[in-house]
Amino acid sequence: MFEGLRFRHWQTHCDDGGIVTLSLDRANSKVNAISRAVLEELEQILERLAIERPTGVIVHSAKASGFSVGADIKEFIGYAKRGAVLENIQYGQRVYERLARLPCPTVAAIHGVCMGGGAELVLACRQRIAVNGDKTKIALPEVLLGIHPGWGGTIRLPQLIGAPEALPIMLTGKSLTAVRALALGAVDRLATADELLSEARALLHRPAPRPFTRRFKVWASNTWIAKQILAPMVFKRTAAKVHKEHYPAPFAIIKVWRRSGHNTRHGLKVEALSLAKLAQTSTAKNLIRIFFLQERLKASGGHAQHGIKHVHVIGAGVMGGDIAAWIALKGFEVTLQDREAGPVQAALERASEFYQKKLKKPEKIDAARHRLHANVEASDVSGADLVIEAIYENAAAKEALYAGIEPQFQAEEILASNTSSIPLDELREKLGAPQRFLGLHFFNPVPNMPLVEVVRHDALDPMIEKRTLAFCRAIDKLPVAVKGTPGFLVNRILMPYLFEAMQLTSEGVPTPILDKAAKKFGMPIGPIELADTVGLDVCISVGKELAPFLGLTLPEGLEKQLENGKRGKKDGQGFYLWYDGKPKKPEVDPDYVPPADLQDRLILPMVNEAVACLADNVVNDAALLDAGVIFGTGFAPFRGGPIQYVRSEGADKLKARLDVLSKHYGERFQPKVGWDDPRLRQSDVELLR
Repeated sequence: MFEGLRFRHWQTHCDDGGIVTLSLDRANSKVNAISRAVLEELEQILERLAIERPTGVIVHSAKASGFSVGADIKEFIGYAKRGAVLENIQYGQRVYERLARLPCPTVAAIHGVCMGGGAELVLACRQRIAVNGDKTKIALPEVLLGIHPGWGGTIRLPQLIGAPEALPIMLTGKSLTAVRALALGAVDRLATADELLSEARALLHRPAPRPFTRRFKVWASNTWIAKQILAPMVFKRTAAKVHKEHYPAPFAIIKVWRRSGHNTRHGLKVEALSLAKLAQTSTAKNLIRIFFLQERLKASGGHAQHGIKHVHVIGAGVMGGDIAAWIALKGFEVTLQDREAGPVQAALERASEFYQKKLKKPEKIDAARHRLHANVEASDVSGADLVIEAIYENAAAKEALYAGIEPQFQAEEILASNTSSIPLDELREKLGAPQRFLGLHFFNPVPNMPLVEVVRHDALDPMIEKRTLAFCRAIDKLPVAVKGTPGFLVNRILMPYLFEAMQLTSEGVPTPILDKAAKKFGMPIGPIELADTVGLDVCISVGKELAPFLGLTLPEGLEKQLENGKRGKKDGQGFYLWYDGKPKKPEVDPDYVPPADLQDRLILPMVNEAVACLADNVVNDAALLDAGVIFGTGFAPFRGGPIQYVRSEGADKLKARLDVLSKHYGERFQPKVGWDDPRLRQSDVELLR
């Protein structure tokens, strides 16, 4: 059937029964990212199939890693820079439409990840079968890049499973498990990995029935009247979660679905025009940049082997206990130590509750519990490959602890501190083997915050750093290597923001107004809610350590609030009262008018310190700085990070605004060294290399 044709990215096979199997196997790549070359070869194959008319066609992946990670994002950026996104999208649509219109049955056989353009490929097949198991993940995650599906996904998914189910999948970018996909009708059958292709052949001969009730619901949810009713409702719910001006893609998805009608070709035209428009927005450009930043952090440590099996955590407070629970969740043996049994037992109970919520299945819950052990007497220090100290922020106490730990080490053990602010040059002074000591700074809450700062000092062995970076990846965290100066990267940038927010409260600005202003800028939560979440005791401890270095003063009244037992969320009361983990914010006088410079007073201290960190080489480059601040604080992702924000707004313009603030409010707003750095005026094209 394919005599004379040779393909680099597709394997073709026709069996005796006339069934053609197309196996996607992108050349020179560990994963299947769908490029123009992949599409062009697929088009040639489909042209031949349309003529030859086989008994049936199976589309699957020859990669063990999964079906497809989606479209080639680097290629997409290239098209965007050349203004050729629309042509590329329309070409992909034509190829997928050829597949959808083949005059024979087609089945997609799915294993592993099936994302974006890969998911749209399987949607163009008549039926789908997937491997039953946790590794199968099907998603249309384009919204996370500030765009939406462009090769028919916004049209075909609602037509397959109905709009009420399809829209949330596209609006959130969340993946479907195999079982969930079957329940929704996104796949027609499940199979074991060994039987995937044989079951796919069976499905070609005996298509899975689609119940009339399901078909009717799908049809009804896509009628004109249904769209006029549902679209405004979904739009309103989406607007309650994100600002349209910050994240236009979810709203574009709703609009495309509403305008697509029942004619697939018309819908594809609407989809392509919408995506081409989104590709030119600053939000898409910044979110795609963040995607590459994330990939860069994932590659930290290179090919180093961490060699860690047993981790010993000292300090069973909220932070230490959560670190221990997370590491055990990820498959490591963990022992947890504190001065008394009470805190350790409380941490184990919290871990058990966490595992029940996270893992669901009893056998997985029990396995995680069995990997986490109490060790109050510290007898397991000598058997650990990594010891993480997570006690309170006091240099003398940490040094005394290290003096008792180090003599128990045998050879290549790593000692790490979870300190959030104390310079490592200070902590390493009395160590016998400072080359095997570093910082491993997690963020609260540990399960939700993806970043870990791997903190360097000038005596650190580079291989220890690489092993630790590899360990962070093994526990599914994003590591960024930072210089061991006070506050490192994230807290050094975050503290001026939190301090200024607390200063504004002392000036009478209502706390909900402050949080609202920060969220309007794009922060995920406001500074007051953040301070309560982190804990006012932690803010004070870190603040005292950093205030002299940053030229700041601890806000008035904060320590008194702490004396009254109002540490924030963990006590149920801080700046806000907390119920079931949520803050109850006071009502604000509707006639209250916030200060005109409120947003600048909150955000520019953070940006100012980011510029200083870049000048101080706290991280290797501007891209890593933005990554650390985004993944460590949630800094408005659509803005691309503080340095990218400076670039987009203009360094001279922001520096002038700081000058104005310093004249009104004092030296804390004085522009810091670094505003003349040429890196503030250039793009980081190295991300795409």
